[in-house]
Amino acid sequence: MTLDPVHFEGIAKLARKISQDVDDGDHRELAERVWTDFLDPLVDDAGRRVVEPIGERRRRCIDVEAAALQDPPFPSTHGLDSGTINPTTFKNGLVLDVAQAAMSGCPSDLDLHRSRSLVATVHASDITVQLPENWVQYDDGYSRRRVLQAPRVSRFTEGVVHALALYLAESEHALEHADRVSDLLVLDGPLYPKELLNWQDRDAELRELAHDAKPNAIVENYVRLVEQFVDENTPLVGFVKNPSAKLITRTVGEKGVAAPWVDDTAFFTRLLERRDEPGGTRDASNRESSDEAPGSNRRTDQLTFTNWFVSRGGSDRTLAADGDALGIERELDPEAYEVTFFVVYDPREDVLYKIEAPYEFTRDAETRGRLERQILAEVAAERGPPAAVHKADALARISREGKQSLRRAFERSLGSEELRRYDDLRWNEE
Repeated sequence: MTLDPVHFEGIAKLARKISQDVDDGDHRELAERVWTDFLDPLVDDAGRRVVEPIGERRRRCIDVEAAALQDPPFPSTHGLDSGTINPTTFKNGLVLDVAQAAMSGCPSDLDLHRSRSLVATVHASDITVQLPENWVQYDDGYSRRRVLQAPRVSRFTEGVVHALALYLAESEHALEHADRVSDLLVLDGPLYPKELLNWQDRDAELRELAHDAKPNAIVENYVRLVEQFVDENTPLVGFVKNPSAKLITRTVGEKGVAAPWVDDTAFFTRLLERRDEPGGTRDASNRESSDEAPGSNRRTDQLTFTNWFVSRGGSDRTLAADGDALGIERELDPEAYEVTFFVVYDPREDVLYKIEAPYEFTRDAETRGRLERQILAEVAAERGPPAAVHKADALARISREGKQSLRRAFERSLGSEELRRYDDLRWNEE
């Protein structure tokens, strides 16, 4: 049913009322203050440098067309992604999720694109269930599959099976095909499995689970991946399309600064967005009339971006130099594994991307510059994530129809129906 005009106008009036009481006119000044006074470095209450600039702290911009036309410094790139059918609960007590990981190449490598790593993670309420977990080759050896039996938990079952399937498939596929990468690997997502690392700050049951052998082994895969790429002097980065970290805003808030941003993405967007008017630059809150579209005077001719930072807080603290790495043995100097990042704002779509890389690569100014130019060129040309990431996403994604067919296949194989709820019917119909 469509929204009647009278009700639409009623909601619009609510929005105007809210706008009268919420004035973000000083948010840009506050963002400038946080940038100037708190990020060189950002120190938490325990005295740890949780965010620290690498080299000079600065903001830069580049013309979109110039960025798109420049020669990328890496002759070839590879992308990696993993997609799942989403957690599914069955009436016999099983909860499972299936993930498939794929690697892309630019230029294309059809044999590589054919390869998959499939993982089905299963949580069984019956403690007597024991499932075989060995890798099995299929598709003439191009692909492999395995079952992972999730550790027993009383809650968070769906989230656990989803994370374990997703990250095991991704990390194993990356290690399996690391030798195919000659210049640069771009992960679709963060450098490390943040969802698993975040379990340490969640419920007590999840904190204990974070140190279980199976999640620990998945985190170790990422540690070994970094070591392998460092050994081969081949950079790898994580391209985060939807960054949601709150490290900066939370730490600044703990210092008594009322940070008005929901997360660090909102903060950096406010910091990097540029606006024009005949008399100079103005803030979005100074629009001349309530009917003027937000962003109507946003400059869209340039990408804006920051310098690189080291991140040692939140989920990144685990693999900081002074972190415990969940007890995983690190073969390199612990500092080499630290998460470093810079952010890029694309005003054409009004979105912000976060690019992460191990400090072992970004400590070198020349490598930092090459990574920046590569990412900027691709974001400008693709109007979004790099081509290798887009390809990997397309290869790994399981369509809605595919998910439904796989669930029906599991129902037949398990002899048990999916446990359905009303919302399953409602959203499927829509």
